[in-house]
Amino acid sequence: MNSLLFSTAFLGLLPSLAAEYDASVPKPTHSEVSYGPHKRNVLDFWKAPSDQPTPLAFVIHGGGWGGNSKEAIHKFVDTTKLLDAGISVVAINYRYLKQAGELSPPVKAPLFDAARALQFVRSKADDWNIDKARIGAVGGSAGGCSSLWLAYRDDLAEPESDDPVARESTRLHCVAGIRVQTTLDPKQMKAWIPNSRYGERAFAKKDFAEFLAERDELMPEIKQYSPFHLLTADDPATYLFYKTPPNPGGNEKDPTHSANFGVGLLERCEELGVDCEFVHPRLEDVVHPTATDYLITFLSQSPG
Repeated sequence: MNSLLFSTAFLGLLPSLAAEYDASVPKPTHSEVSYGPHKRNVLDFWKAPSDQPTPLAFVIHGGGWGGNSKEAIHKFVDTTKLLDAGISVVAINYRYLKQAGELSPPVKAPLFDAARALQFVRSKADDWNIDKARIGAVGGSAGGCSSLWLAYRDDLAEPESDDPVARESTRLHCVAGIRVQTTLDPKQMKAWIPNSRYGERAFAKKDFAEFLAERDELMPEIKQYSPFHLLTADDPATYLFYKTPPNPGGNEKDPTHSANFGVGLLERCEELGVDCEFVHPRLEDVVHPTATDYLITFLSQSPG
């Protein structure tokens, strides 16, 4: 798996990004740390001061797996608030869909890059003072979908690998998705949000109509990457945040980020007994108004 996904054939496909962090984001402890061979296989790390190993928030940026960068971290979490709570932070870049090369479907590139970055961070636990057992992923939109995929899929650790990074776990203590797509099944999307138009590029289809028409043939692959289809009863606590209220079965102004995605996953979580907190504007008695608040609560708890 690693030799294919991280082949040096992907080197040199994209010039270095010139993005800068928002003024609200403190300077990283370590910047542009490479976790793989591609130029976008880099991450930044903020170390929380502590005598004991710290929990970690693992941030995956959004952008439809085709744009944006780790410097957008302020759109998803409050880095300073996490550090003040004793939680270290990582923000990653990853290959875009158009950079997937020989990988099929293209969504393998950003998803397996995220997994590799997580394994790399765990391999640095001693150097960076990280508690491997208390890592939570968080992301917006496609970055949230990547986060849920990491949380729900089986562990990618390869205990017998000669690569020490590949031997590390990809499991999470908790996960948070912001305006996140919770399914990659086009038929399910149409049932939840009739004017859906998301996901075709992840499976190398020219448009949503083609994606929907070929759905039955694609289902074996869709089930490998769609969070809804991967969720099982032993998966970690989940937080879902949306800026608009749910409109079950109705057309949406922004179908790609509809809270109907949250309704569908919440129902599945409740069916399986997975802890899920679903936040939207019509919700009363909100416990955690933001993903940052949620991560502070859950990452401060001991595993088990």
